[in-house]
Amino acid sequence: MDTDMLRGRLVKITAQDPKEEAEAVAHWNTDSEWWRLLASEPTNLFSAKKISDWIQKDQEKEPIPGYFFSICTLEDDRFIGFVGLDGDIYAHGEAFVGIGIGEREYWSKGYGTDAMQVILRYGFRELNLRRVALTTFEYNPRAVRSYEKAGFIHEGRAREFLWREGRRWDLIFMGILREEWFALNTA
Repeated sequence: MDTDMLRGRLVKITAQDPKEEAEAVAHWNTDSEWWRLLASEPTNLFSAKKISDWIQKDQEKEPIPGYFFSICTLEDDRFIGFVGLDGDIYAHGEAFVGIGIGEREYWSKGYGTDAMQVILRYGFRELNLRRVALTTFEYNPRAVRSYEKAGFIHEGRAREFLWREGRRWDLIFMGILREEWFALNTA
């Protein structure tokens, strides 16, 4: 494997450390803005131990259901988030990507876009994926812009999918095909 496969300009993606990730996620979950951007469910304040147990149990499944990584900064190796691919990876070459940057001081500075570019490179070059898809919320234009920078195309929306802040919001579907990614990344 290319030694730079899991490194970008700002971040690297590494193996998950269940204890470190659980402590960080338990802390991040207390930030209502973080949770609002990450998930459609109401905030659930699980303890670090419960999150660690869930991560370890998930890692022990056979066969491995997906590829999940921690996001660390290149500058100081700080753990700032997570990214992963799962879905019908082997049957159809299709994966769903999920990403979260939990440390607020790294928001809107390119770290999420860089991590997305790294996971897409891994997915298309190493896993031989055909397509990668994601969903995001209409009220998160920062995420939409980041995904567009990584090459994702709008594919549709589920209208009035989510109730937040006293109104209904759409769920946005985006995707990128293998040939689209290669066209953007082989210039």
